[in-house]
Amino acid sequence: MISLAVFDMAGTTIDDGGAVYHALQDAVCETGATVAPADLQTWMGTEKRAAITALMTLGGGDPRPAGVVDAAFDRFRAILAERYAATPPAPIPGVPEAIAALRASGIRVALTTGFSRDVASGILAELNWSVDSRGAARADESGAMAGVILDALVCGDEVAAGRPAPYMIHRAMERTGTLAVSEVLVAGDTAVDVQAGANSGAAHSIGVLTGELQRTDFPAEHTTAVLDSVAQIPAYLAAAELDAAAAYASAASATSLL
Repeated sequence: MISLAVFDMAGTTIDDGGAVYHALQDAVCETGATVAPADLQTWMGTEKRAAITALMTLGGGDPRPAGVVDAAFDRFRAILAERYAATPPAPIPGVPEAIAALRASGIRVALTTGFSRDVASGILAELNWSVDSRGAARADESGAMAGVILDALVCGDEVAAGRPAPYMIHRAMERTGTLAVSEVLVAGDTAVDVQAGANSGAAHSIGVLTGELQRTDFPAEHTTAVLDSVAQIPAYLAAAELDAAAAYASAASATSLL
């Protein structure tokens, strides 16, 4: 049985209109490097300083001089802020309801992201989403209840390595008191999301089609399933439980006939 669902942010639970893609591309191009679309897609979902370093190298730039990557990261944050100010991010349709349904059924929900803590927290604040590991709904300054309650948030700058390493997922387990990876479901819109899920040992590592990838772009060896959206995960888990119950009943029946 699943007790923890771990979701990516931009492109998975939050629609940012591709702002992260464009901000990362622009920040790297400003250093004089070129950014191939395939390379950009490969590094989406990873910790952003690591992505900038890799994309500069792949694009003919030199990330080694002191301060170069930090300056590009600052530009990434500034460009992203400009894009978000022009077109604010919004929840992907059906996702707030899915998160609420999962938590109502006793499944904790954590978000992981390649963003730094300050960027991720700012996005959640704009959406009126909040993190409360106690599971209680909290009110904002106006007294209105928060739109979405989460159990944990883990950012790429809080672990030794970002995706496809499994450390953000394991940190989410730590923060939610989840002991077994067999009780974890992971979902994201990039290849590194499902690779991190597989590397963590999660029971389900699911690709979702709300980002830039097509169904066939997710690595089959790391992907349990590909769904249209995180909004489908409550139904996916319900169907999985029914299948498991049917398989158990069938096995029990076969044993009784021996």
